[in-house]
Amino acid sequence: MQTANPNLTEGEQECLDACLAAVSVCEWCADACLDESGMAECVRLCRDVVDIASLHAHLTARNSPHSGELAELCASVCEACAEECSQHEHDHCQACAEILPECAEACRAVA
Repeated sequence: MQTANPNLTEGEQECLDACLAAVSVCEWCADACLDESGMAECVRLCRDVVDIASLHAHLTARNSPHSGELAELCASVCEACAEECSQHEHDHCQACAEILPECAEACRAVA
């Protein structure tokens, strides 16, 4: 269970939580896809989400004035990864395809 940051609005906290969920599922997906043939684009996009969403979570948690700018990029990367993952039937890809649109929506709400 995550602890709410009292310095964040409800929307910012939702975005932070969504980013952390995106990082977790994309780490799982990227790792699992390494064992699958033809999954290079999925791995690349998942790694992009991990990097961008984790950075956005850090900036949001410390109430950085730059987190809003990064929120839009995070939303775009999540959408691209969700689209790629939705094309694959693996459990880890389907988990990404389900969770990433929620992250994108939460990020856009604070962008």
